[in-house]
Amino acid sequence: GQVLELLRGVQRGSEDRKRSLGRLRWVLQNEETQQKFVRLDGSIRTLTGLFTSSLADLQLEAARCLHELSHSSVPAVAEACLPVTSYLLTYLSGHSLELTELCLYTLGNLVVESEAVRKQLLPQGIIPVLASCIQSPHEAVLEGVGYVLSQLLQAKEAPMEIIPLVLNTALPQHMLRLVCSGLQAGMGAAVEFAWCLHYIICRHEDNAALLALGAVPALTSLLLDLASQIPQGAPEGLELLVCPVLRCLGNLLAQTGCQVQDGRLLIALFLILQCFLQQHPFLVQECLWLLNNLTADDPFFCSALLSLDLLPALLQLLTCSQMATVLVLTVLCNVAEKGALQCQRLLQQPLLPQLLPLLTQPHPEAVGQCLELLHLLFLHCPKAAADFTRQGGHQALEQHQSTPKLQERAQALLATVRQPPGAPSACQATLAVFS
Repeated sequence: GQVLELLRGVQRGSEDRKRSLGRLRWVLQNEETQQKFVRLDGSIRTLTGLFTSSLADLQLEAARCLHELSHSSVPAVAEACLPVTSYLLTYLSGHSLELTELCLYTLGNLVVESEAVRKQLLPQGIIPVLASCIQSPHEAVLEGVGYVLSQLLQAKEAPMEIIPLVLNTALPQHMLRLVCSGLQAGMGAAVEFAWCLHYIICRHEDNAALLALGAVPALTSLLLDLASQIPQGAPEGLELLVCPVLRCLGNLLAQTGCQVQDGRLLIALFLILQCFLQQHPFLVQECLWLLNNLTADDPFFCSALLSLDLLPALLQLLTCSQMATVLVLTVLCNVAEKGALQCQRLLQQPLLPQLLPLLTQPHPEAVGQCLELLHLLFLHCPKAAADFTRQGGHQALEQHQSTPKLQERAQALLATVRQPPGAPSACQATLAVFS
């Protein structure tokens, strides 16, 4: 009854139409009322009429009602709003900042809930409209554009239908610019656009367009900038920007094999790790994942990790979380693969005593990675096998002889450990040259 009464008040065009709209907006915050409202005959038509009215205050109040409706998680409510989408797009280029912002967030919400809305918005030109909005000087508008885009880019049809359209506009270069000027231009928009870039990079096979825009050097220098802020005290919400930037860079490096040979990036990563370890432990695995992609097949970063003396800091993360354990061990394997010299440097850290307790963990992935590292260490420095045995390592290995996924590796290592120490190993030979 109440909803119908309010709708009649709005339709009658009486003096207190604006007050009726205000009350309508208030009741539309309720999920059930939203569904009742869209079922009423002429309800959306009436709102659309007021939304396109020449009276600014009525238009704004109607826009607020539509915004409330867009919050519904019921696709039928979003689909009832289909007749409004073309007007929402039209008003994005209007003069009222508040109206532009309301239209953006209404569009973003509708896009989440309904594929029908997305299918209608693409031919209506939502992507070119957003490409012109992203040039707005207003932070609130930019943040709204970022919100709509990030919702579109997460849609299931994005890889085939939406990302190619986005890459054909000037959106990527503006996104990159806004992400990289995050600390000056405003953190909110930078965070939204960093996630947008992440969705493009991880869902799109070919990121040539972003690479051509210089995404890798730009994101690298952004991370250096962000890390340089940390000693003075990290700005509020910095972790929210750091997370998608790490992912973008990690994914670009993994997909393209393009290289960044800048040792400062490692220092930046460890500064970020130290800064966020306590409050935001989720960032530890993000940093380690990028570190893994930097050191995989790249002798430059493996050497830099050693020469910048970052191993002790890396080893402190071994027991941070199950995921961190696996990633730290993977990075250590990347280093150990490079040969005897690198393995010696690892063994100087007292690494073996830190690996032993990991072998007793109930996590097959961590144990498997640990066995892989031991294999590389024993291969390049046979003396390490004897040290390992002296520290009780063979008992730890024997536990895994019957674990299906691990038994082959455990048995191979046990065979190595049991070999009698004989001729001088490669490891000792290299040491003799160095002394």
